[in-house]
Amino acid sequence: SSMPKDVVLGVPIVTITGEFEMNIENYRGIIEYTDSLIRIKLKSGQLKISGKRLEIAYYTNEDMKISGFIANIQFGKEQQS
Repeated sequence: SSMPKDVVLGVPIVTITGEFEMNIENYRGIIEYTDSLIRIKLKSGQLKISGKRLEIAYYTNEDMKISGFIANIQFGKEQQS
């Protein structure tokens, strides 16, 4: 059996459960972390999560869980200065 495409390509897998919980797999690191904004480094670009009372419930090298009120999720390419 072959590996799933997303695992091979290293694309982020984002699973959202309602407005208060999300899991992110295949991420590279944490760029910024406040209770209203979390920015996650991805293989290509970044993921911005904004909301209220946000917290990273746990994280490992493979995945992380974010809890709190999730208002907005935005994928973006990193700005080259």
